[in-house]
Amino acid sequence: MSTTPPPAAAPVTAGPFGASAAPAPSRKAGSGGVLSRTWARVVLGLVVPVLLLGLWQLVSVLGLFSAVQLPSPGAVLTSAADLIERSELGTHIAISTQRVLTGFALGAVLGLVLGALLGLSKLADVLLGPLFGAVRAVPSLALVPLLILWMGIGEDSKVTLITIGAFFPVFTTVSLALRHVDKNLVEAARAFGLNGIKLLTTVQLPAVVPAVFSGLRLALAQSWLFLVAAELIASSMGLGFLLTDSQNNGRTDRMFLAIVLLAVLGKTTDALLGVAEKWAVKKWA
Repeated sequence: MSTTPPPAAAPVTAGPFGASAAPAPSRKAGSGGVLSRTWARVVLGLVVPVLLLGLWQLVSVLGLFSAVQLPSPGAVLTSAADLIERSELGTHIAISTQRVLTGFALGAVLGLVLGALLGLSKLADVLLGPLFGAVRAVPSLALVPLLILWMGIGEDSKVTLITIGAFFPVFTTVSLALRHVDKNLVEAARAFGLNGIKLLTTVQLPAVVPAVFSGLRLALAQSWLFLVAAELIASSMGLGFLLTDSQNNGRTDRMFLAIVLLAVLGKTTDALLGVAEKWAVKKWA
């Protein structure tokens, strides 16, 4: 009687705790190949915005809304061309971008420093935690009259308001992330003589790099949100001013232009920060 040979057993390797079967070779998922490519993600990310743009044009052509309620994409482009001819659009964009980046940078640095302080010191957390929690709950518009009273209507009050908006996402994520750093990792670093600032910059902050960048990206989004509130403070230029001035003058086309520009600039700066995040995670995390 013929017998079939038994199936070949998996190769066995000897490890420090005895023999163990070698792991099966991993197989790459074919479905994720295209989506992992940058060009494919960019193209697919444009599908929905293009469809929404086409729907916007269709609704405008069908006349479902009046031109005052919903101007056509062509009318918005015409208003942009008009502002470009007057050399105003570039100035609005440059001033708003400068305010956002300045406030974001200041808020991120302060959030990183104070977040690290409260994340590493229980005493600082007990003393300052309730205060920061209460200030975070105050709406941004409630701070506008106070900033005008203290700082006037110049750039300082506007940048300060954006700084406040950028501060809390970074502060919150950094302080919470540092509390959950692996204690064994910290103790091992201390055994090698690392303490204080050296321990923070060498071990603890690199361990929370993904969380830090999550806070930074939230802070950047908050900065663009707070920009409109900041430019309510007696501004004469900027996208927030363009938005509110167009509302007062009934220029819906310019209102839509300001909204689209805020969306594009916000996404562009977030994408740039995402590139920095990938580099930082690859280098330190």
